[in-house]
Amino acid sequence: MTQAIRTGHATREGTAKDNADSATVYTMADGSVGAAVIDGIGHGPHTSRTAPLLAEVAARYAAHRGAVQGILGAGLLVADPGPDGDEANAVGVVARTYGDGIRVAWVGDCRAYSWNGEQLALHTTDQTMARWVEQFGPPVDVTQAYGAWIRVSLATATIATVSEIEVTDPLVILTSDGVHDQTPHDVLVDLVREHAHDPQALADALVAAAQPDEAGYRDDSTAIVIHRPATG
Repeated sequence: MTQAIRTGHATREGTAKDNADSATVYTMADGSVGAAVIDGIGHGPHTSRTAPLLAEVAARYAAHRGAVQGILGAGLLVADPGPDGDEANAVGVVARTYGDGIRVAWVGDCRAYSWNGEQLALHTTDQTMARWVEQFGPPVDVTQAYGAWIRVSLATATIATVSEIEVTDPLVILTSDGVHDQTPHDVLVDLVREHAHDPQALADALVAAAQPDEAGYRDDSTAIVIHRPATG
């Protein structure tokens, strides 16, 4: 009997009211999985209401049509600013499992990592102005100032601006920036090593590990963990 894909997901509200993050895992009849982590841009009731819808659409679209289509499908929901010009926007990372790997697509600064039993590898590149200007060696303070400047969001995503990669490691982790920006990398590695056998425990541990910054601010944190049985 083929082993089932195991998943876990968790989200934790930050110090600002209204969790603007969301996560959805959708399993098809054949056992394949679509998954989405959505990080709403800004906070407030409107964004918090929309984020779960975006995650649901992205995960289901991904399961049926692939990770890139998951991003684009969710993006259509917020592509128009609406009559009041105040439609929610977000960034996200979406995954779809296949027999021999996992395809991951993303916009913005959500991330995908994988674990091969020894190393935690980052597979995504933040689509921020900070990451873009780093190529030209600006002063550190300039890079930090651009850290929150998102270059591509769901609302602006097109087939040309959505990034996609394939991951073959058996364990894949999707995170919002509230996890990876507010948790030291060595702590992430320790948590993955400790909980790699239990996707739900790992997701819970990752979102709980995020710490406030010097000003006392802690962002919403969200993670999905996908464990794909080894093939062959």
